[in-house]
Amino acid sequence: MRRSQDAILKALRRRKIPGGIAHAFNGSFQQAEQFIELGFKLGFGGAATYERALQIRRLLTELPLDSIVTETDAPDIPPAWLRGEGIAFNEPGFLPRIARMLASIRGINEADFAAGVWRNAMQVLPRWSALCTDSANSKLAS
Repeated sequence: MRRSQDAILKALRRRKIPGGIAHAFNGSFQQAEQFIELGFKLGFGGAATYERALQIRRLLTELPLDSIVTETDAPDIPPAWLRGEGIAFNEPGFLPRIARMLASIRGINEADFAAGVWRNAMQVLPRWSALCTDSANSKLAS
């Protein structure tokens, strides 16, 4: 998504894609609204953990929760707490801590944030949602 929001929006409008995830979103509020209107969720991750990421943090607080998903962008965009440790990569195992930080930035309860972004991910990834439902149902049956 970096510096390509307008070009991606133009291509999506031509192809009539029914939704998805705008990965590592860092565009404007107006661009965010356009992606949301097209059925997309906006991905936020490690970049938002940096205090100087003011635009991303503003978007994270101003956009409706039902438009947000979390992501690690592994192995790229490591979270801020790794910078001082000299670690220059990201991994999926950092996602819970990233999500806690994003909830804090939004000023909402971690459980409410987690439930919201999970619900959003299930909406935009229907095949994954079906797999998760099948897995949960098989555990209940056993």
